[in-house]
Amino acid sequence: MKVSSLSIPDVFLIKPKIFQDSRGVFFESFNDEIFKRETSIDVSFIQDCQSMSFKGVLRGLHYQLPPYAQAKLVRVIQGEVLDVAIDIRKSSPTFGQYIAEILSSDNKKQLYIPKGFAHGFLTLSETAEYLYKVTNFYNPLYERCIHWNDRTLNINWPKFTEIMVSPKDSLGLSFTSSELFP
Repeated sequence: MKVSSLSIPDVFLIKPKIFQDSRGVFFESFNDEIFKRETSIDVSFIQDCQSMSFKGVLRGLHYQLPPYAQAKLVRVIQGEVLDVAIDIRKSSPTFGQYIAEILSSDNKKQLYIPKGFAHGFLTLSETAEYLYKVTNFYNPLYERCIHWNDRTLNINWPKFTEIMVSPKDSLGLSFTSSELFP
């Protein structure tokens, strides 16, 4: 697997080495030894989650505050999404900036998103199945949500006739009103 840092240095794009022949495809989706060597991050994932979304569904922009903050490793096993990670660490030189990457079952790319980032994705294909590994358990008391179309962040979402969000996500706060990381 090839690990590359992006415009926000703490977020990594991971591209697996793909082996394809007449039988199909094989690839290693995660290798702890390579990840540590390439990123200098010693990470311990404790839970895997999976979701399925229809075209136009936007999930996010979610995060959890300490002590339940989560780092994530995300990928798409069917379909295509625009995946977005926003730096919400006030002390960071990239505070308020975001990364947006197309993740799909075709390109097999993954994103590593560290603690201190809000995260969300928009389904671009008719359906998408999404997998993510996390480093901490979900705790609803520490969960926060920034509104997906916040004017300060000005995320360049693709234009759809209708973007669907959950009732809870529709109540997300503005970036400037949100409780963020120090």
